[in-house]
Amino acid sequence: MRVFLICLSVLLFTNCYEKARDCKDFKTGVFYSEVTIDDVLYKSTFKRSKTLQIEIYNNKVDSSSLRWINDCEVIFKTINPKSMADHKDIHLKILTTTDSSYTYEYSYVGETKKQKGIAYKSK
Repeated sequence: MRVFLICLSVLLFTNCYEKARDCKDFKTGVFYSEVTIDDVLYKSTFKRSKTLQIEIYNNKVDSSSLRWINDCEVIFKTINPKSMADHKDIHLKILTTTDSSYTYEYSYVGETKKQKGIAYKSK
């Protein structure tokens, strides 16, 4: 009986710390994003429909087509690539969500090095 109570307690406490992932709210909308790479903070704004994302970074506009793998994962393909890096597709996975933001990780498709960032839904 004692072992049962200990196991039950452990299960109850671990369920309380499950991270939320309600990704459907972030498939479309207007957002701004923050990513820190080598101690440098990069910010961008973007507008996303179900199949297209238009991003503004350093006063430059970049458009990507979207292919959703599931509600929390998407592949970005640059529409008009200007460099070899732009030819590579990007895989983004939403890790956690709140009511107005999500934490994500992304990488070039097929690469193991991942970066993390936060996107905030604009009102």
